[in-house]
Amino acid sequence: MRGCPDTNRTGPADAARTTGTAALTAGAAARTTGAPPAAGAVRTARTADTAGRAGAAEPARPGHRGPRRPAEFRYLLGRALPFLVLVAAPLADVLTAPEERFDRFLVAAPALAAVTRGVRGTLVVGALAMGTTALLALDRGDRLLPALLAGQTVLAVVTLAAALSSQARRRREVELRRVSEVAEAAQRAVLRPLPRRVGDVGLRLLYEASAAGAHVGGDFYKALKVRGGVRIMLGDVQGKGLAAVEAASLLLGSFREAAYTASGLPAIAERLEASMARYAERAPESTAADRFATVLLAEIPDDEPVVRLLSCGHPAPVVQRGAVVRTVELSSPSVPVHLPVPVDAPFTVDEVPFAPGDRMLMFTDGVSETRDRHGAFYPLERRMRDWAAEPADRIPGLLQEDLARFGARGLDDDTTAVLVVRGGAGEESRPSHEDHLVSA
Repeated sequence: MRGCPDTNRTGPADAARTTGTAALTAGAAARTTGAPPAAGAVRTARTADTAGRAGAAEPARPGHRGPRRPAEFRYLLGRALPFLVLVAAPLADVLTAPEERFDRFLVAAPALAAVTRGVRGTLVVGALAMGTTALLALDRGDRLLPALLAGQTVLAVVTLAAALSSQARRRREVELRRVSEVAEAAQRAVLRPLPRRVGDVGLRLLYEASAAGAHVGGDFYKALKVRGGVRIMLGDVQGKGLAAVEAASLLLGSFREAAYTASGLPAIAERLEASMARYAERAPESTAADRFATVLLAEIPDDEPVVRLLSCGHPAPVVQRGAVVRTVELSSPSVPVHLPVPVDAPFTVDEVPFAPGDRMLMFTDGVSETRDRHGAFYPLERRMRDWAAEPADRIPGLLQEDLARFGARGLDDDTTAVLVVRGGAGEESRPSHEDHLVSA
């Protein structure tokens, strides 16, 4: 077991970057359906731009996602291609010499139709191709046998095969839609939206899973109103897939129980370690039992203008006081939770001034380790300084859009950030009907 906490006050510095990123797909239901995640599905992002729906942080989408319009154009082009073939092939056949047989390209029309159209549409395109082939053959004076009959037979076989392929594709699409619905239900169960206010603390969330089709990533978060203050956890599970979700759900459940009863942040961290260790003993065959996670714990007492922080291998937060923005220097971060390395060292708690009106941005390495095409890391501290006068509601959206522009490959990792605003100054402290909400 680890020893007792060592509390220190810290000054400004850059926090160490850590490993342990995670991403998972929306295949949370794949064990039941056997279907893989839907490739290219739109990634989900959560921000707190809207105060509606019982005060919970509402999902927000960026105004424009670059790949969306090209994808729509490609889909429309795919639907038009069969008819372009039906027009271009006979036109070329009529306008060229008789020995040039462009009507043979008509066999491609039903195959192309199967990509974007249903069974009926594919059969219609195939019938049009067969009719066009017959008209061209009659115009050339071809005999019914054997050339015309052979060509029609080939077209009929291709059309039937294309129709069967289209039916299988449609069935697959329905199956993947069901998988997506189950994944959304999993998201609501594992990662519920943060309330906009817990006690005297305002919360604004940015959450985006990077994997194609993913609704839940390896990042996780929780905020709870407990006796004497507010406790917050932000973490990042190592690896990808269902195992990452399983490990995240274990840590979230452990935090929900420990946050209400633990005497301090070190006791919570010990409970997280114990929960993962017990699970590894109980289900050693599970791949989730081999995962570790970086975790940042925060405690904001009601009666003191401070925030207490404990990092288990997680990046340090950025704190803003007025126009002054700095990254907290954690004196002695612990190793990640459930890291398969024996460590006998106390958990260290750092205490940082955090008065009414102050802001703190907790984030995962999907934010801090985003690089541009030259390999430079994202300048989070500088950006937060530029946005110091922006309302809290705008920060998650600004951060998301700026990360997407800055990154060489856009947002290619799970991206989570929680803006914590201490009440008591200006617009951030106004009483709200949401004050009674807590994240259960």
